[in-house]
Amino acid sequence: MTTAPPTRLVVLRGNSASGKSSVAAGLRERYGRGIALVGQDNLRRVVLREHDRPGGANIGLIDLTVRYALEHGFHTVLEGILYADRYGGMLAGLHADYRARSHWYYLDVPFEETVARHATKPIADEVGVEVLREWYRPRDLLPGGAETVVPAASSLRETVDRVLYESGLGAVGGVRSAGE
Repeated sequence: MTTAPPTRLVVLRGNSASGKSSVAAGLRERYGRGIALVGQDNLRRVVLREHDRPGGANIGLIDLTVRYALEHGFHTVLEGILYADRYGGMLAGLHADYRARSHWYYLDVPFEETVARHATKPIADEVGVEVLREWYRPRDLLPGGAETVVPAASSLRETVDRVLYESGLGAVGGVRSAGE
């Protein structure tokens, strides 16, 4: 009897409009079935309709959702701004519990570039530049150096390729070539 390799956790953090959701979607598109996408915005804004605040209910819901997906056979991609001071405890717990099978990335995009990217999003009319400035935290890295910093110059394809390779998801099976 053979057992399936352990599920993998990929965490994508960064400021608004840094490319987290696009990378997560690219990972799922390239890998296929078997990846759960856990989006901070979806759980916080859609499921709970909660403002991002210290101690928010979404923090526990994110933790439970990630753990549930991993323990039920899904490789899991968690993506969100996930400010270090608000989400750090929860993220440290995930890192401790899934250390050997987790891969952490911080998409480091300058403010000016996030503004340009944000202008192409559906919420651009609702969320202005001043709000983006309030949200923006340069290099809001987690303590302990767990995250790989991905520079703004890394294209979407390069970033997806890198995460697939470094996480081992490209070797697990299911990865499709572009255009498939």
